[in-house]
Amino acid sequence: MNQFWYEPILASILANLGQSPPYLAAFDSASAMLRGTAAYLRGEDLPGLGIASPAIEPLLGLVNILPRPLQEFIYSTGSANEGIPVEYLKDVRSEVVSQWVVNEYPQRDYPAVAIGSSCGALVHLYAALGIPWLPQTYLIPVNHPGFEPNHIQPFLEWGIKHAPKFLEANPDLQLHHMHDPNQDRLTSKGMAYFRVKRLCLGIAYERFLENCLPLGGTIFLVECNKTWPTTQIDERHFFQMGAVGGLSPDEYLHGSDRVTEFLKRYNDPRTKWDAPAPNGESPESEWGFEAALRDDVERFALQRGYKVRRIVYNEPADPSPFVAELYRDWYRQRQINANRLLVESFALHEPYWTLRTGSVPFWMTFNVQPDLEELQQYLDNTDPYNEIYMMLFSHGTDSAGLASIEQWRSVLQRAKQRGEFVGVDEKAYPRDFASMMRYYTDLKEKLSERYSLPSSLTLEQLDQFIEARGDHFPLQWLDCNLS
Repeated sequence: MNQFWYEPILASILANLGQSPPYLAAFDSASAMLRGTAAYLRGEDLPGLGIASPAIEPLLGLVNILPRPLQEFIYSTGSANEGIPVEYLKDVRSEVVSQWVVNEYPQRDYPAVAIGSSCGALVHLYAALGIPWLPQTYLIPVNHPGFEPNHIQPFLEWGIKHAPKFLEANPDLQLHHMHDPNQDRLTSKGMAYFRVKRLCLGIAYERFLENCLPLGGTIFLVECNKTWPTTQIDERHFFQMGAVGGLSPDEYLHGSDRVTEFLKRYNDPRTKWDAPAPNGESPESEWGFEAALRDDVERFALQRGYKVRRIVYNEPADPSPFVAELYRDWYRQRQINANRLLVESFALHEPYWTLRTGSVPFWMTFNVQPDLEELQQYLDNTDPYNEIYMMLFSHGTDSAGLASIEQWRSVLQRAKQRGEFVGVDEKAYPRDFASMMRYYTDLKEKLSERYSLPSSLTLEQLDQFIEARGDHFPLQWLDCNLS
């Protein structure tokens, strides 16, 4: 008998209680985007990112006005409370997570299912098509003894010590231990980021496909080619210094004026971090796609008579202009005025209210300088919008590469009629902790126009748009030959 026979039962119980497995990060890109996609397919919205009641918004508003040291203490402590004790790593089971993922979705037939990299823009594609998305990557936050975020070597050595039991218990997972002392300065004070990637579909994903994807249906493989210099510890264990955001990989590894200024800002006398030397490139821990999963999906699809189409891109937000223009085209077909842009940031997204308010979604990975430039480039190359609304994710620190509130305000001024922040306290940014709840209530209040939820966009309509305009965007749509 399978020694983990109880895992699907445990996952089903947790799902019925509305709870994810206790070792899975609730506040993470993959978890938030999964909840957003699943909520839309259930015909529901996503208050508090699906993990908290809007009733706590006033409490978070009080945090915004506390002295900065107390704010940071609350943020760090709250993040650490999401971490699991390191001794629990051996109890993590990938199939429990996968069973919870599929239990989030209505069990019915779908024309397609997406599997792979996290991408907030593609959440809106899944909503438009009415299809589920199964993530390859998810985050396990693990408590550490209290290492100082700017001291890298203790994190590395601690991970080397504790990873083997986790990997032994989960031969179908690849571990990417990511440490970002720039953007995750507060959260990493109490927890380490163990991001894991599925190397194969596994039982739960396979059963979901068999039950919900009819013969001849399409599996979309979502493949972000973003890589990062890493230190490989073992066959399935990598350490990644830094992450996608305001700094380049070279700055994390070798320093720069911006890194020196950041360290000085937080009273650290060093000029750079003591990063371990990388010995290769790997899929970026949060966004990158591990190709081993593609091989297994193609095997399964060939056996079951499914089609496989690859959505391939290089940067996490590359699909954003494509999805925005697809929505504009779709709205025009539905006789809806396609002149309202809703800019989303990291985990702050709302597929349900995007469609109910007739908004065009544009998702940013974070709110750093590269995201600002990508948004400006999009606006330079599309018809002007009458209205622009913007969410901003606050991570609580003045990280290197962060775009200022004044820069974001200048984007809003490009609207022909109205440009406003959604859920943002401009004076508190980037320590605007209430924005994590206020984005939802503010969105419904400011965008008062309402439309009925549409019938799903068909795969044929998607293909027509790709045929007409697909070569204008940095995405590849590749059909797999499974013969």
